[in-house]
Amino acid sequence: MLDWKNRTGDAPEGAAPGAPTGARHAPRGTLFVRVVGILLLIYLVVTLVIGWYWSQEPEAFPVQQNAQEAAQRTQRQMVTGYTTVETLKRIATTLLDKKGGYLSNDLAPPGLWLDNMPSWEYGVLVQVRDMTRALRKDFARSQSQSTEDPDLTKAEPRFNFDNKSWALPASEAEYREGVKSVDRYLARLSATPPSAQFFTRADNLNNWLGDVATRLGSLSQRLSASVGRVRLNTDVKADEVKPGVVPKVSEEVVETPWLQIDNVFYEARGQAWALSHLLRAIEVDFADVLAKKNATISVRQIIRELEAAQEPMWSPMVLNGSGYGILANHSLVMANYISRANAAIIDLRQLLEQG
Repeated sequence: MLDWKNRTGDAPEGAAPGAPTGARHAPRGTLFVRVVGILLLIYLVVTLVIGWYWSQEPEAFPVQQNAQEAAQRTQRQMVTGYTTVETLKRIATTLLDKKGGYLSNDLAPPGLWLDNMPSWEYGVLVQVRDMTRALRKDFARSQSQSTEDPDLTKAEPRFNFDNKSWALPASEAEYREGVKSVDRYLARLSATPPSAQFFTRADNLNNWLGDVATRLGSLSQRLSASVGRVRLNTDVKADEVKPGVVPKVSEEVVETPWLQIDNVFYEARGQAWALSHLLRAIEVDFADVLAKKNATISVRQIIRELEAAQEPMWSPMVLNGSGYGILANHSLVMANYISRANAAIIDLRQLLEQG
């Protein structure tokens, strides 16, 4: 009995009788863990909300109205080619100044965690690069032996810079220099008298459309491979071909990796977004050429297919169901629009060649 009383009396002041001596330190450690956990949870929620906001795709803009407003703002003349070049500028600027800015080279959350928007950005960048090359190679030159435009000569390599460079130099810095070079070309094009040229010929337009058809054809194949399919290997050597003998053709299974399905899908949406704007600008600047070739309706049909590929997606993720399964396959739906646009471009090229 005395023993029990003595042990009770020896207990630390403020501690409950019988409680371990180190028990008073436990609440401090528990409180620290709780605070860190709450702060981490708040950080994750905030970054998720910001990431969702940054992942919103930019809205389409009226091409002709944008060109007219830009001409009034800079006090420049609306000349042939102005709408196309100004649209290219607006697309490249949107790529850099949209919600969240340029995300492909981000090294910190939430940009580091996002992959859909960087894929969209790359799709837009592909079309910017192709149009800049077409301006330098075809639209701004009277013939194959003429001199290249000096500003476009600087702009093309700027846009072809690595899209994931974080510094020394950063991708954004190079692309902004490309936009400035295109703007200088546009200023000379609209000057009085002009010191730059923009030639609206059927062969120039046909060359650019050839690049577009190649891009869309590749996208269509990559989108269709989301479910995996057997493809014939068409690489048959010349020495294997013998008269009267059908050469043996091997088969290979082509399937997009599971983690790349949404990347290909959003890259296609980015290319469709940029290309639909560029074609609307082409419809303005090449109106006479398209009318003479009876090809205006063909251009509008291509634009319609590309705009349908940009309809809002209500699913929280890109579904990859089988072709006739219960779940949808968003990649196959996108491939349908891209293929139809590509087929219309092939028909348009034939019209431009033959009339």
